Amino acid sequence: MKQLTDKQSLRYCRHILIPSIDFEGQEKLFNSKVLLIGLGGLGCSCAPFLACSGIGKLTLVDFDTVEVTNLQRQILHTEADVGHSKVASAQASLTAINSECDIEIINKKLESEELNQLISQHDIVVDCTDNLTTREMINLGCFKSKTPLVSGAAIRMEGQITSFTMAKDAPCYHCFSHRFGEQALSCVESGIIAPLVGIIGSYQALETLKIIMGVGEPLEGKILMIDAMTSQTNTFKFSKVKGCKVCS
Repeated sequence: MKQLTDKQSLRYCRHILIPSIDFEGQEKLFNSKVLLIGLGGLGCSCAPFLACSGIGKLTLVDFDTVEVTNLQRQILHTEADVGHSKVASAQASLTAINSECDIEIINKKLESEELNQLISQHDIVVDCTDNLTTREMINLGCFKSKTPLVSGAAIRMEGQITSFTMAKDAPCYHCFSHRFGEQALSCVESGIIAPLVGIIGSYQALETLKIIMGVGEPLEGKILMIDAMTSQTNTFKFSKVKGCKVCS
């Protein structure tokens, strides 16, 4: 495992000062490989915290281009990026934040086999996508390779986040998602309050760092719900589903 230089130790000293993190935890981040899928509102809020926290390698996946309506909440993109690739725009912004972070970009929609192979090459996956079909595909790939998964979602004034370690007796994303059908609404039809994606994306970054470093308690088997209208949060537990078509 690569060790921190004196310069890097100074840069990340506010992490290192936390007893549960120390040098060991920061070096785990420095040697980690994170796969982030989706560079919309959630991805644009999550990725900067991953990059500035000292993640060693960050792979960004998205096939979309920046539109003017994205600028209301997707903070890695600027007016000059409209019409350009989201992953290229994000890479430029993140490199300016931390030039030592190895940022790889994939500007296409991945088929299941490509996705599974990519997942197996990383230590953790952050799902910042916006549809159930893609989320289920990511979950299946993570389960096959036993790669931890951090999932977030937000629409209108409501957001949620949960994590999956893919441990033997722990639930997978399908154990949670089977309780509801495909979400018919999207931000295009229903809208989204800008700061909410920042809150959920930041939580996703926090969960990712905790899982990589092995500190604290991830939201495994729990889902954190945020109501931006009332500024209230609730945490609900859910368990592994007997007969789950993915993890049982």
